[in-house]
Amino acid sequence: MNESRQLPLQGIRVLDVSQVMAGPFACMMLADLGADVIKVEPPEGDQTRGAMGFKMKGPDSMGFLNMNRNKRSVVLDLKSDQGRADFYALARTADIIVENYRPGVVQRLRIDYESIREINPKIVYASISGFGQSGPWAQRPGFDLMAQAMSGVMSVTGYPGEKPVKAGVPVADIGCALFATCGLLSAYIGAQKSGVGQHIDASLFDAAMAFSVWDMSEYWGTGKAPTPLGTSNKMSAPYQAVKARDAYFVMGATNQKLWSRLCTLLERPDLVEHPDYATVALRLRNREALIDALEHEFGQRDSADWIEAMLAAGIPAGPILSYPQAFEGAHGTHRRMSMEIDHPIEGKVKNIGFPVKLLGTPQQVRRHPPLLGEHTQEILAEIRATTGAKAAA
Repeated sequence: MNESRQLPLQGIRVLDVSQVMAGPFACMMLADLGADVIKVEPPEGDQTRGAMGFKMKGPDSMGFLNMNRNKRSVVLDLKSDQGRADFYALARTADIIVENYRPGVVQRLRIDYESIREINPKIVYASISGFGQSGPWAQRPGFDLMAQAMSGVMSVTGYPGEKPVKAGVPVADIGCALFATCGLLSAYIGAQKSGVGQHIDASLFDAAMAFSVWDMSEYWGTGKAPTPLGTSNKMSAPYQAVKARDAYFVMGATNQKLWSRLCTLLERPDLVEHPDYATVALRLRNREALIDALEHEFGQRDSADWIEAMLAAGIPAGPILSYPQAFEGAHGTHRRMSMEIDHPIEGKVKNIGFPVKLLGTPQQVRRHPPLLGEHTQEILAEIRATTGAKAAA
């Protein structure tokens, strides 16, 4: 890192009053960018500390360790008068607060946005929930699975006629974390200009629905509800996983130029102007027959041979890798998508690398994922010193 330049969020204080995934992940991104993120935990801790079906050396799960680096942990019982008083003192020093209680809980605890802005008008306060702060489903408990099912995501995932399938990764949780972070940073910039913060309402349901651009464009344009397509695509064909002699691989001849190149590579010039395949629209309409014809050719050679030949011809293609293959392969290694963090109990612990790289002020691991309440005394001493200084002034 250029030592003359600070991380972009250095000097910003964030209170992470969230558990499990969307909130903690959003706050970790802010922490990676330099913010002082204080994880405010109940006496029993973030429930993710004890999640997953395997044990580490210490009490914290690998999932917790991958969503909470660069944070400090303070234990506060927000149901108690003292815990609430300590939280208010922290809130006076904060720029951003992120919570993910079910709607109504923060009001009962008296740590809601309206209560906090009375003591800190510039606070930017994000409430993350399953279905938002208002609406018929607002009081429902919300997890990624429910958001995927009730947003429509599961209706287009998998293969036609087969049992429901969810996306293999938590798109609602991570999507909500990303959208919330965008909202937080935008509102923070606005608060610096106006002197007034605001309340941000982020939900897993809304985040999952935001990924439906192509699907809803199709529905609004045709009146037909989108259905599952497996690995194929509603905009172009061939663009999907196809079977070679040894294994499946992915490829995409998404326009006329690439389609012509593919036909040349396959030594099938007859396909270029074939009455069923001559245009993108025709290839989409006759996709099943098209893939059958292509897989007949692909079955003559192994997937690695086809990938190499397609890339040489300028046709996008690639293997279908497992996560270990992707993380441990040459490109994942070069992109530093796996890193090791020093931890006081676990020793060296694996973490997913930074998903976006700031080249002028590269992110860095400044703190290991905190032990429960590891910084309680340190943080309470800080706020009491600040309170005392203000009282003296």
